[in-house]
Amino acid sequence: MPLSRPWGPDVSEVSVIVVDVQDSDGASGQGFAWTPSIGARAVLAMIEDHVLPHAVGRPASPDAWTDGWEHVHEAGGGGVTTIALAGLDLALWDLRCRRESMPLADALGRRHDTQPAYGSGVNLHYSLHELVSQAKRWVEAGFGAVKVKVGRPTLAEDLERLRAVRDVIGPERSLMVDANQRWDVDTAAVAANAMAEVGIAWLEEPLRADDLAGHVALKARTSVPIALGENLHTLHRFRDFIAAGAVDVVQPNVIRVGGITPFLDVAALARDAGVALAPHLLPEISAQLAFALPERTWVEDVEGAGFWQSGALKAPTGVTIADGRVSGGRRAGLGFEFKEEIS
Repeated sequence: MPLSRPWGPDVSEVSVIVVDVQDSDGASGQGFAWTPSIGARAVLAMIEDHVLPHAVGRPASPDAWTDGWEHVHEAGGGGVTTIALAGLDLALWDLRCRRESMPLADALGRRHDTQPAYGSGVNLHYSLHELVSQAKRWVEAGFGAVKVKVGRPTLAEDLERLRAVRDVIGPERSLMVDANQRWDVDTAAVAANAMAEVGIAWLEEPLRADDLAGHVALKARTSVPIALGENLHTLHRFRDFIAAGAVDVVQPNVIRVGGITPFLDVAALARDAGVALAPHLLPEISAQLAFALPERTWVEDVEGAGFWQSGALKAPTGVTIADGRVSGGRRAGLGFEFKEEIS
C-alpha cells in the first residue's frame, strides 16, 4: 500500500496481508495484518503455515484467540506471531458482526459517538518549512492536538522545530513528540527536560521499547509524561511496564498486539491501573475501538496514511475525521473491504 507522504527515504509503502474467513453456514469476514517495513513475507508464512491450518474446523469465533496464541507461541510470544494472529482475529470479529448486522463498536458496546483525534506525522525527515506547513494544515483541519517526530542530530535542532510548531499551533493545543526509540537514558532525560519548555503533552518511545529498566530510570529523572506501547506485543509486557510505573500513556497497536481481542484486554489493564490509553495508528479500526471504551481516548490520524486515501479499499470506511473529532463506524462488521489489487 503506497504512502502518499513517505515515512522516510526507506519507507514509501506499508504491507497489508488480507485474511478472508468463511464459516460452515457460508457467512464470511475479512481482516488484515499490517507491517510498515519489515516482515510482511514472514507474517504471510506464519498465517499460511500455522495460524489458518490451526483455525480450520474450530469455532468461527474470536473467543479462540488464546488457543491460537498458545499454538504459535513456540515461535515467539509476540511479533510475527501476534501480527499474524491479528489477521484472523479481525476477520472473525468482522464475521461475527456481519452475522448480527452490527457495527463493531456496537457489538463491543458503543459508549461514544465521537472521540478526539490528533494530527500526526512521520516527519523527522521534513525540512523546517515542510514541518511548519504540516502544522498549519493540522490547525486548519481543526485538530486540538498534534504530534511530531524528534531525534535530529542535535537537541538544538529538535527545539528549534518544536518552537516553530508551537508558534503555529498556539498555546491552547496539545503538542506530543515521538522519538521512535532513538535515545539512551541520559540523552532522553536531557531532551525531555529541555522540551518541557514548549509544553509537551507526552514524550513517546524515547528508548528502545523493550528496555524496561531504562524507562524506570528515565521516569525518575523527568516529570514529562512517557508514552509507549506500539512496539509492545503482549498483555504481559504491558503489565510489566505498568506495574513498574514506567509509562503514563499506553499505546497498543491493534495489529501488533494480536487483534481486537487482546487490545481490549490491554485497555482493561490500563483502566484498572489508572494509566491513560491512546491507540496507535490505524484510525479505521482504532476509532471503532475507542467508541466502545468508557474513557475519552485520543485517536491518531497520520497524514496521508489512511487506507481509503491510499487507494486500498473498495469504498470509504464510514469513519470520518473532521474538526478534530473522529466519528462514524456505523457499518456492519469492520465497515470496509480491501481491493484485490491496488492500482
